[in-house]
Amino acid sequence: MTDTRDLPKEAGPSGGWGSLRGIAEVFGSASPEMGALDTLRRQNKPGGFMCSSCAWPKPANYHHFEFCENGAKRTLWETTRDRCTPAFWEDHTVAELRDWADHDLEKTGRLTAPLRYDAATDRYVEVGWDEAYADIAATLKRLDPKSVVFYASGHAGLEASYLYALLARLYGNNNLPQSSNMCHETTSVGLQKVIGSPVGTIIWDDLYDTDCFFFFGQNPGTNSPRFLHPLKDAKERGAKIVTFNPIREQGLVSFVDPQSPYAMATGAEVTISDQYHQVRAGGDVAAMLGISKAVVEADDDAAQSGAPRVMDWEFIEEHTTGIDAFLEVCRNTSWSEVERESGLTEGELRNAAQVYMEARAVIGVYGMGLTQHAHGGLNVAMLANLLMLRGNIGKPGAGMCPVRGHSNVQGQRTVGIAEKAKLVPMDKLRELFDFDPPTEDGLHIVDAVQGLFAGSVKATISLGGNLVRAVPDMDRMETAWAAQELTVMVSTKLNRSHLFPGKTAYILPCRARAEKDAQATGDQAISIEDSFSMIHGSIGNREPASEQLRSEVGIVCDLGRALIGSRPRLDWDAWQGDYSLIRDLIEATYPDDFRDFNGRLHEPGGFWRVIPARKRVWQTESGKAVFTAPDRLNSVSYEDRADLFRLVTLRSNDQFNTTIYGYSDRFRGIEGTRDVLLMNEADMADLGLARDEKAALVSEEADGRHRRLGGLAVIPYEIPRGTVASYYPECNVLISIEHHDKISKTPASKSIPVRIERDGARP
Repeated sequence: MTDTRDLPKEAGPSGGWGSLRGIAEVFGSASPEMGALDTLRRQNKPGGFMCSSCAWPKPANYHHFEFCENGAKRTLWETTRDRCTPAFWEDHTVAELRDWADHDLEKTGRLTAPLRYDAATDRYVEVGWDEAYADIAATLKRLDPKSVVFYASGHAGLEASYLYALLARLYGNNNLPQSSNMCHETTSVGLQKVIGSPVGTIIWDDLYDTDCFFFFGQNPGTNSPRFLHPLKDAKERGAKIVTFNPIREQGLVSFVDPQSPYAMATGAEVTISDQYHQVRAGGDVAAMLGISKAVVEADDDAAQSGAPRVMDWEFIEEHTTGIDAFLEVCRNTSWSEVERESGLTEGELRNAAQVYMEARAVIGVYGMGLTQHAHGGLNVAMLANLLMLRGNIGKPGAGMCPVRGHSNVQGQRTVGIAEKAKLVPMDKLRELFDFDPPTEDGLHIVDAVQGLFAGSVKATISLGGNLVRAVPDMDRMETAWAAQELTVMVSTKLNRSHLFPGKTAYILPCRARAEKDAQATGDQAISIEDSFSMIHGSIGNREPASEQLRSEVGIVCDLGRALIGSRPRLDWDAWQGDYSLIRDLIEATYPDDFRDFNGRLHEPGGFWRVIPARKRVWQTESGKAVFTAPDRLNSVSYEDRADLFRLVTLRSNDQFNTTIYGYSDRFRGIEGTRDVLLMNEADMADLGLARDEKAALVSEEADGRHRRLGGLAVIPYEIPRGTVASYYPECNVLISIEHHDKISKTPASKSIPVRIERDGARP
């Protein structure tokens, strides 16, 4: 057992005054405009705007303040008074800015005018919108459509996303990779395979009907803090929460409700997890098999004694296939194998299984701790196996709950941003717009990056995002990105990707979601889809940061006019002037999902896009939910070795994806830096490493390329032996683009094989 006396101490529970201090620090750093607090008051409420941070649902019965620490930081960050005007480039070159930290780039403020890169001066210069569109269109017309990528970050609303996907197909390709390729594509592919639905199965009411949550690799304290309120409520009514995570995340340890005056005055904490199991990185398959093994053993004993069965055999026999092969693996796998691969004891896993068996309804919650592995698809299937043993899919208070990141990442897929042609109703597009859409599959983000490295991808249009920083193989990516014929980025602030411009490069500044979107027919609403497949309307109320900013819908329509032109059934002007017309098109294309779209747009709590698996309709090949017999007990793709560690990438509570708000990770006791390596003290002793000594990580990827990240201060931490942790996106330099999930190509960022070297003199 690790001696924790000298480990970094968390600054206390999640929520509470720590959360308010975190918001206050970003408030001071971001220098938001007047009225920012009123904007926060309207956040995630009917008639207000939907948070542009995570995709956590927006309840119909909302709190007075329906935003969390991360959501507040995101809004304050975008409503800053700081401006990055064209004059900024009079004093700075692109090459100079490559030495700036990501945080400092964004601190320059909101972009105010369209910019074109001038290679002669190594600066961006202001350009007129029409000139930019004409040049972009002329370049795209010279290129083979197969060589052009249309990327979307998961932020843009359904209206812009639908038209963006249409634009790519009118141009001639399905090269529509999206941020889900890097996080929950494992869910989209893995869940579809086993339950016939590519998204989660629960709705808001299930959070209050359940009596048990099982968490795997998801951290609500940092990634979806509003989740902590229903978890607190669940604990107060007696529900159980069991957590599996290599890192002890404070959001799943204890919580002080910032909405409660009593809790804020007294510091009253709610203990969140009844059991917290620090599973070895990549060991979730074994952990879930161990729990399942205990359930199967209990069911076998009940069958022999004539006691009530433990497994839900009525559900299994009516709704599933593959149970016999799975039971064989459960019975034949030894506890010693399970313990070795999971890093947990038989007793710990039996304790978790006991909670599971006593629960009436169980929700399985997971995040990228399950999806971002070389066998992440098996992780997802194993969680489905565990839930199906007791019929915990398709009944009130139970089901699969993948927690999504970007605010509309799920919705963009729903309305056509997909590289797989079979996911899009091409016949509907043909009928609505009188053209023959391409039927050849397009490029996944992994394919796109490989195409950049090979030189076959010549141009990228990026609707939001920071791809150079977000994807693996960052050093190679910087070189390949700049070699393109054209890069076009729709952005609100500067980021790392702007600093590696293509031969022709444009930055097109857009409005933030909290800002008014005035068009020909008045102020417009947009819509988003949350993690529970609920559709919400969103209306901004702030004045745009610059008169020159255009909406995401407006930019897509302008590009459409320039590149495709107007046709009898392509009315870019009308769509740009009235977004309700775009929603009519979405409804016509997806009538089952978007019935009466405009009529239901502002329904409190959103309206539900029906998920068949929740109704126990299994759209699989067999017409039933599928038990998966695991052929391995871990989710990594390499052999263990004495000098090899499994690296887990982390996000600080002071960041959102690649956006770094500051340098305070109070939950982990890390302040003022992101250059750290968290290690078990026993592992440090084995390597002779001292606290604060500088170390380097060297990746052990199979392609033979040398990848190294140095200058990391070693910090002793409560973490399983053989597992180490450091921050994303800095660690992307260590990951090969080939290191990804086998069925979905999701980069395997949660079990990177690394060696550890000293990186300088001892402190």
